[in-house]
Amino acid sequence: MAPGGFKALALALLLSGPALAQDFSPVIVVNDRAVTGYELDQRIRLLDAFGTPGDLAGLARTQLVEERLKQQELERVGVSLSEEGLRRALEDFSGRANLSTEEFVARLGAQGAGYEALRDYVAAAVTWRDYIRTRFGSQVEVTDEDIEQALARDAVGAGGLEVLLTEIIIPTPPGREGEVEALARQLSQIRSTAEFEAAARQYSATRSREEGGRLDWAPISNYPEGLQEILLGLAPGEVTPPLPLNGAVALLQLRDLREGPVSAAPAELIDYAQVRIPGGQSPEALAQANRIAAEAETCTDLFGLGLPDANIAREEVAPGALPQEVALDLAGLDPNEITWGRTENGGQVLVLTMLCSRRHALPEGASDREAVAGVIRSQRLEAYSDALVADLRASATIVGE
Repeated sequence: MAPGGFKALALALLLSGPALAQDFSPVIVVNDRAVTGYELDQRIRLLDAFGTPGDLAGLARTQLVEERLKQQELERVGVSLSEEGLRRALEDFSGRANLSTEEFVARLGAQGAGYEALRDYVAAAVTWRDYIRTRFGSQVEVTDEDIEQALARDAVGAGGLEVLLTEIIIPTPPGREGEVEALARQLSQIRSTAEFEAAARQYSATRSREEGGRLDWAPISNYPEGLQEILLGLAPGEVTPPLPLNGAVALLQLRDLREGPVSAAPAELIDYAQVRIPGGQSPEALAQANRIAAEAETCTDLFGLGLPDANIAREEVAPGALPQEVALDLAGLDPNEITWGRTENGGQVLVLTMLCSRRHALPEGASDREAVAGVIRSQRLEAYSDALVADLRASATIVGE
C-alpha cells in the first residue's frame, strides 16, 4: 500500500459507511491521558468483530487503560513502532484471517469498527511485545526439563490407568538364594494389606520400608510391559509372584487400580542416573545416600558432590531397554526424585537411582521441541509483562475506570 494509503482507506470507509456517534469527551483518565467515549465505543465494536466472548464493555475499558499505561512506559524508555513496522504488523494480523490488510479493514468497517481502532490495537500489542522481549528476554531460560514437563502435561489423557502398590524388595546375598526364594513365595500368599506392610518393614531393603512399602499412585505404563499384564490380573490385596532382580527378589501387592489423568502414551525415552555407594546396607552407606538425596536437586548435581565420577552413571534409554530392577526403581518416581536400597556385588554396593526425566512424544500439532520451548518462553515473558503492568497500574492515578 502506498504511503498514506491506510489513512485514505479509513477516510473512504468513514464517508461511505453509516454515520457513527463520535463522543470525544473523556470517559477515563489515566494519569494525564484521556480515553474518549469514541475510543471506547470503537474498541467494543472491534472486539465484537473479532468474536470476543464475555463482557466486551468491561474488557474494552481494561484494555484501553492498560494501553495508556504501556504507552507512557514506552515513551519513558524511548520505544516506538516505525511506519514500516506497523505496516508489517497489520499485514500479519490480517493474514491470520487469510485477508489482505485492505480486505480486513473493509470487513471491520462493515461492522462499525474503523481503521484507527485496528491500528491502535495492533500497534500497542506489537510495540509492547517487542519491548518485553528486549527487556526481559535474557532472564528467560527454558531447560530440557521444562520442555519435558510441558510435553507430559500436553500428553495427559483422561483414561490412563494408575496403580497403587506396596513393594517388598528382598536382597539375595550369595549362598542364600534358596532361603530368600522360599521366603518370597511365602510372602506372595499374603492377602492382607496390613500383613504385607508389616512384612515390608521387616524384610524389604528399599527406602519405602519406612512407609510399610507403600507407594504412591503411578501410571501403570511406568512399569515393564510384562509386569503390567501381571498387575492387571491382580485383585486388590493380591501379590505378584516373586520377581527376580539383579541381587534381589521383588514382590508387589495391588492396593487399588483406577483411571486417571495420566499420560495418554508412554514415555519414549527415560533419562536416569545411578550412584553406586560402597558399603551396601551399612549405616555409613545409607547415611551417604541420605546426604546425596538432601543435596542433589537434579541429576546434574550428582556430579558436584565430591563423588568419584566412576561411581556415577547417567543414561537415556527406551523404557523397554531398562533392566527390570531399574524399571521398578523408576516407576514410582517423579523427575528429580531419588530412591535407594537395592544392592549389587553380593550386597557390597548400595545403588541409588534418580529419575532425570521421561521424554514424551511431541503432542499433536507441535512440529519440534523448539516450538514447545517457544511457547514456554512466551508464557514466561507474558508473566513479566503482567507483573510490570500491575506495577504501573499500582502507581497510576486512574479516574473513571
